[in-house]
Amino acid sequence: MIDLFVFYRLVFNRLSLIVILTVWCAAGVSSSSAAGPEQPNVLLILSDDHSIPHVSCYDDENTKRFNITPNLERFAEQGMRFDRAYTSAPQCAPSRISIFTGRSPVDLGVTRFAQPPRGDVRFFTDVLREGGYWVGLDGRHQHLDGRIREAEHIDRTLREAGMQSLDQRFDHFVRSASTKGEGLPEVADRVAAALDKVPENKPFFLYFGFNQPHRKFAVNYDGIDPNQLELPDDWPDLPEVRVDYARYLASVRELDQGVGQIMQLVETRGIEDNTLVIFMGDNGEALLRGKGCLLDRGTHVPLVIRWPGRVEPGSDCSSLVCGTDLGPTILAVCGMKPLEKMTGVSFLPQLLGEKTAGQQYVFAERGWHWGPITRTDGLDLSRSVTSDRYRYIYNALPNRSYTPVDMSGKDAWKAIQAAQAAKQLSPLHERLYFANPRPIVELYDLRNDPLELNNLAGKNRVAEIERILREELESWMIREHDFLPLPTHALQNAR
Repeated sequence: MIDLFVFYRLVFNRLSLIVILTVWCAAGVSSSSAAGPEQPNVLLILSDDHSIPHVSCYDDENTKRFNITPNLERFAEQGMRFDRAYTSAPQCAPSRISIFTGRSPVDLGVTRFAQPPRGDVRFFTDVLREGGYWVGLDGRHQHLDGRIREAEHIDRTLREAGMQSLDQRFDHFVRSASTKGEGLPEVADRVAAALDKVPENKPFFLYFGFNQPHRKFAVNYDGIDPNQLELPDDWPDLPEVRVDYARYLASVRELDQGVGQIMQLVETRGIEDNTLVIFMGDNGEALLRGKGCLLDRGTHVPLVIRWPGRVEPGSDCSSLVCGTDLGPTILAVCGMKPLEKMTGVSFLPQLLGEKTAGQQYVFAERGWHWGPITRTDGLDLSRSVTSDRYRYIYNALPNRSYTPVDMSGKDAWKAIQAAQAAKQLSPLHERLYFANPRPIVELYDLRNDPLELNNLAGKNRVAEIERILREELESWMIREHDFLPLPTHALQNAR
């Protein structure tokens, strides 16, 4: 028979252990949560066709002079501004798909406009959802499963191939909601309605896309005097170009108002301290030498991230960052590992203020955009690699005539064409917009030639730099299973 003293001691020890564990758990201490902070909410806001420098925190004189982006300037003061962020493509669809997959459009086979990835390709949001996150898509169409409307046989094929399944992969899915015109005041209501669906005590990820500043630009540009705008040297100074630019800035102003509404909602709901907010442009602006080009104005975008208590307010980062890096970074923030096939690299160390070297190169591609196959606004096949100082561009179709994407029928481009026909353009603008053929290779010194006016390809003084960048681009093309001939082969065949 067991000794009563031993029996009571065993019972006491067991009860004491239960009490200790109960108090420990009630205090929120566990083997998994004691090692780090609570998982943050994540809010990803994308503007549409919006490149650097058109946010005042990037010291753009026009947005400052006309007070275009006060909300985004305040947002930047509360977080980190990234000065060297690039998209993987100068077009909406491939750029956004690469953000969600952490992979290049070339690797995914989505270089044709509005081609979704294969049904078995996973997004970073799939990982978040499996890890306990509520995930949602709202706002402007995100292009992850094709165009909003297609021919029935195309939509049927996409569904049968598992390429249209976003309603099953997200807890909240809105295929497309406009933020244009009268819809702008509804931005906060849309975000609030989405957040109302998030279960209590569950972290969320929400994507919200803006239409602005995609064409059609704002009609009302009151308060923005076209004659007082500073035009970059690579734009012809014509009245139609100035008015077009003023309307673009008015659309950026609308975007800024919408971002302000969202940030006010985050504060009102009391979730600002545990919500990582990311603001980024999806690709370059639909202006001259912008969208559709692998030049700086086509791929260099604003990126600002706010995370109270973790990211230093008013800080900046000069590391090279690509859209493919966004998914791995978000997963790292949430304590999760990237998918094996992701080629993007987390920049969480830089976000937290660590002094790390970062990436040496970022890559971009251009494929078919919606439009004619005889001009660059429709079909163009080009690739680029950007280093800390230089950009190397490979044009596989040099005989395509330059036409700015989404501008072919607009007053600004028609005025430039008329000036060219009347021989009124400067030699610089004649070369930039009407030279045919284009060079197969372009090389620019971004430090000394930020507008990319002087092609250094073939110059002896940069021959070694050109060789290094060409080999880096070719290695990337091989790894990504690119269907284009390598620049070396194209150059050999051109001789």
